[in-house]
Amino acid sequence: MNILLAHNFYLQPGGEDECVAAEAAMLKANGHNVIRYDVHNEETATMPYFNLAARTLWSKVAYRDLTELFRIHRPQIAHFHNIFPLISPSAYYAARRQSVRVVQTVHNFRLLCANALLYRDGFVCEDCLGRSVGWSGLARRCYRGSFAASGGITAMTAVHRAMGTWARSVDMYIALTEFARLKLIEGGLPAERIAVKSNFVHPDSGPGPGRGGYGLFVGRLSVEKGLETLIGAWRQLRSPVPLKIVGDGPLSGVVRAACARNPLIEWLGRQPRDEVDRLMGDAAVLIQPSQCYETFGRVIVEGYARGIPVIASRHGAMAELVSDGRTGFLFTPGDAGDLASKVEVLLSDQSRYQTFRRCARSEFTRRFAREANYRALMSLYDRVLQLPATPK
Repeated sequence: MNILLAHNFYLQPGGEDECVAAEAAMLKANGHNVIRYDVHNEETATMPYFNLAARTLWSKVAYRDLTELFRIHRPQIAHFHNIFPLISPSAYYAARRQSVRVVQTVHNFRLLCANALLYRDGFVCEDCLGRSVGWSGLARRCYRGSFAASGGITAMTAVHRAMGTWARSVDMYIALTEFARLKLIEGGLPAERIAVKSNFVHPDSGPGPGRGGYGLFVGRLSVEKGLETLIGAWRQLRSPVPLKIVGDGPLSGVVRAACARNPLIEWLGRQPRDEVDRLMGDAAVLIQPSQCYETFGRVIVEGYARGIPVIASRHGAMAELVSDGRTGFLFTPGDAGDLASKVEVLLSDQSRYQTFRRCARSEFTRRFAREANYRALMSLYDRVLQLPATPK
């Protein structure tokens, strides 16, 4: 099969970019011809705002480039990941004109919310969910704190809603969890066009020894990721469990100050993939205290691959990924005391703890290994190719 993968890379590399690379490698390893169309947000640094806003709404560049790629390579499927801001929904129309089926993986809530998180001022926010125009996100400058930038993303989602782009120009959306699927339906996307397929992790490093005795956080150091809850929990722990924090972001100063106050906390900054894998292999528990909804939890799956139990907030996709009392524990979002108690309970009984580790590893092999994911993706592609032809 000829498959075109399209992705707009972010300024700071993250899990979404890794997912795209892994999926491309998986398809190639199974004999498919993968054509890449990649753009990078470095281009936006010198782009006048009006030009960027216009390209966000309808990219003539992407439409032209993709039309040419479709003519040359004749893919059966055009699989889009991030299209914001440089690819834009014009890409769907280029595919439709060339009779190429369109699949869109939804990695965040950008189609429903200006800041893509459904989160504002420390709390989950659904003010714009399901509305034809996200006036609230515009008025509150939810994207980068800018009225102009928020206007660009609000206009893009509203105009294409009015044009019927989201309802008619995408053959199938891929939600990463059932939770994300339900939110997309609440936001107005057609339920019959939304399938669920998780991300996966490859290569599989196998279970780690888990002898380090420390808790581990891996992620962006930002308010929505629950860093303050995590730090607060470590102030309340009655047992001396070390905590290693991997990542960087706007709360780096808060984390640095926490390290100065609490010798159990160590900030390692951003680390290469191999080092993160090593740290996971030795960790006793992985902590994911996000206060926002997550569409997925790639770090959780990476932890399962290494056989690490996970303690995560009880909402969003995390409540779906963590089996409470089997692969880890769920705690009340934002409740540092509840998080601290869950850490203590998890590590208090070594026999039960080893059962948690086995269950975490079993969950990975059953749901998140590459082979199972490939079968799921091919099944979804087959469904798309059997749909009635879409009018151009």
